[in-house]
Amino acid sequence: MTIRSKVVPRLLLAIACLGLAAGCEQKASSAPARPPAPVAVVTAIGQDVPVYLDEIGKTVASEVVSIQPQVSGPITAIHFRGGVDLKAGDALFTIDPRPFEAALRQAEANVGRDTAQLQQAEAALAQSRAAEAQAEANLARDTAQLENANVQERRYKQLIAEGAISNELYDQVRTAARSADATVRADRAAITNAKAAIAVAQAAVENTKAAIQADQAVVETARIQLGYTSIRSPISGRAGERLVDLGNVVTANNSTLLTIQRLDPIYADFTITESDLSAVQHHMAQRTLRVEVRLPDRPDEPRPGDLTFLDNAVQDATGTVKLRATIANSDHRFWPGRFVRVRLILRMQQGAVLVPAAAPQLSAKGPFVYVVKADLTAELRPVALGQRQGDLVVVDQGLAPGERVVVTGQLGVTPGGKVRLAEPAPGEGSPGTSPGGQS
Repeated sequence: MTIRSKVVPRLLLAIACLGLAAGCEQKASSAPARPPAPVAVVTAIGQDVPVYLDEIGKTVASEVVSIQPQVSGPITAIHFRGGVDLKAGDALFTIDPRPFEAALRQAEANVGRDTAQLQQAEAALAQSRAAEAQAEANLARDTAQLENANVQERRYKQLIAEGAISNELYDQVRTAARSADATVRADRAAITNAKAAIAVAQAAVENTKAAIQADQAVVETARIQLGYTSIRSPISGRAGERLVDLGNVVTANNSTLLTIQRLDPIYADFTITESDLSAVQHHMAQRTLRVEVRLPDRPDEPRPGDLTFLDNAVQDATGTVKLRATIANSDHRFWPGRFVRVRLILRMQQGAVLVPAAAPQLSAKGPFVYVVKADLTAELRPVALGQRQGDLVVVDQGLAPGERVVVTGQLGVTPGGKVRLAEPAPGEGSPGTSPGGQS
């Protein structure tokens, strides 16, 4: 084969390859540019938002009373229906009062009897004191007469010695003196007897008074026992199931007839981890902390309340601390024993940057948002996220109020690429919506 026969085919092959390359280059240069990605954007806003802790809790009645009988006997009347609202003082049960009425009448009769005895004892005491007074008066009178008789005796004794009077007259004077002396001794004995009678009468009076006091104590006890036969509600609250029927015999302090729970206000008990305890204590020292309590099936209807209790120890088994919030419950929306979602508000964050929760995306390097610039180019902006505020989320770092961020269409956006603004998708409204809804 000649040299020419080898070169010509190779030259033709090279010319063909060059033609093919030129055709490919012409085709590539004629391909259209990528169109702007359609996106919906919203403007980040600055707003004061709460810093909070979200926990699961359970509602508890603020007062729970177990109604127990304080006297024994059969139930003769029931004055309510189970499951109704009660007011303090409402009648609940009646226990047969007849035995207690009889005991009260007997105790009152004893008081009347002893009162009559006291009157007799006081009359006897008065008589004894009068007798004492009379005996003392008699003693004074008879003592004067005795002194006069003794003077007469001494005078007549001298006269008889002189022979001036007869012996018969002297004997009369001496007898009178002896009689006066006997009378004085009798008066002193009467005074002694009167004093003894006074002591006896005084003792009788004191004993009768003590008996009356004891009888009055029995009367009061009987009256209290009779009062216990009428059982009334000690609190306002909701009646539970009635546990006894008409005619049942109940024993004092040995059976529960009914349980009443106060529902307004109501408590919401929940726990926090010990790592959150310092923050809670710090803010509690400054003010009363507010809470928002929600039912799981009504998350958009928070009920405000106050934090009113912090337990005094961390539980060893769980590393948690029990807290209690008090909330109004006049409409009985919250029921004891229900699980609730509790948001404890620690403080307000001033001027927080908010965007819809759909705006941030996640990459291997962390969360980011696409920021749309004035020339409609998209910038990938790393951000640090804070807490959810309903449908919004706080951006702690990386974004300023007024900047526009992409909320839908992120998959079609390239960093630095052009975008085309579209209307936000339903539910992706402006972050100007009030934050604070349940996350």
